[in-house]
Amino acid sequence: MKFWMSLGTLFTLVLTVSAQDAGDEDQLVDGWNNQGNFQFLFNQSAFNKDWTGGGTSSIAGNLNANIEFNYTKDRVTWENDIILEYGLTKQDTDPFTRKTNDRIEINSVYGYEVNKDDDTAYYSFFINAMTQATKGYTFKKDSLGNTIRTERTNFFSPGYLQAGPGYLYKKGSFLSINLAPSTARIIMVDDKFTSGTDYVDRSYFGVASGEERRYELGASLNAFYKLTLLENITMDNKLLLYSNYLDQPGNVDINYLAHIKMKVNDWVSAKFIFQAIYDDNAVGAFQIREVSGLGLSYTL
Repeated sequence: MKFWMSLGTLFTLVLTVSAQDAGDEDQLVDGWNNQGNFQFLFNQSAFNKDWTGGGTSSIAGNLNANIEFNYTKDRVTWENDIILEYGLTKQDTDPFTRKTNDRIEINSVYGYEVNKDDDTAYYSFFINAMTQATKGYTFKKDSLGNTIRTERTNFFSPGYLQAGPGYLYKKGSFLSINLAPSTARIIMVDDKFTSGTDYVDRSYFGVASGEERRYELGASLNAFYKLTLLENITMDNKLLLYSNYLDQPGNVDINYLAHIKMKVNDWVSAKFIFQAIYDDNAVGAFQIREVSGLGLSYTL
C-alpha cells in the first residue's frame, strides 16, 4: 500500500465481453439473433502527503451490460434489449460513497409489416420501462462544513413505464424510427417522498401530494441511428421524445444518447458516451453525463 501511496497512481481497466449468435448485423437471418456486451471499468488513484502536484486519492468502478434479443420471421420483427449500468466512487476526503451511474432499462418493440413486399414499414407496439437499482442522494455542506446527504431517489422511485401502438420505420439494423401517437405513461414513486408536511405539490417528478403514481397520455418518438464514422469507429445515436397531452403538451421530454465505439484491434477498444436528458418534472434544466474508457476487449 505504501508503494502506491508514495508514487501516486492512476489505473484504469476496461474489460468487454461480447457474444453474438447472428452473422453480419445488417444481414440478420430469420429467427432469433441475440448478442450481449458486458463491460467493467475500474479506476484508482492515490497520493501521499508529500505529493506536490495536488490530488485526491479515490477508487471507482463501473459495470455495464447491454443484452439484445431480436426476432425476425416473415412479416414480423420483434426487438428487445436490456440495459444495466451501475457505478460507484469513493474519495478519501468524502465520508460517503457516491454513485456515478445507476440505470435499469428494458425495451421491447413488436412490428408487423404494413405491406408484404415492403420490409421498412410496420404497424408496431412498444413497451419501455426504466428505473434505478439503489438509493440516490443529494449532498450539501452544513454550517460546520460537514457533508450532509439526503435520500432523493430509490428503486422504482422514480420508475417509468410507457407503452402504446404506433408506426415503425426500419432500415436494416442501422436505422429505426417508432412513432406512437397514443402512448400511456406511468411515473411511479415511493409516497414517503410526497407525503411530508412541507411537500410542494407535484414537485417530485410531477406526482401529486400524498400520491405514488402519475398517469400521462401523450405521443412518443423513439429513434435509433448507427453511423460509421471511420473504419472500426461507429456511433450509435438514440433519441426519445415524449409529449404529455394532459399537461403542457408543448413541454417535450427529451432523452438523447450518443455512444461512440472504437475498435483498435481484436483486443483493444475504446468508447465515449454522451447523454442529455430534459424532463421538467425531475429538474427544470438539462441533465448531462459523459463517460469514456479505453481498455481490453474479448469476443466470444
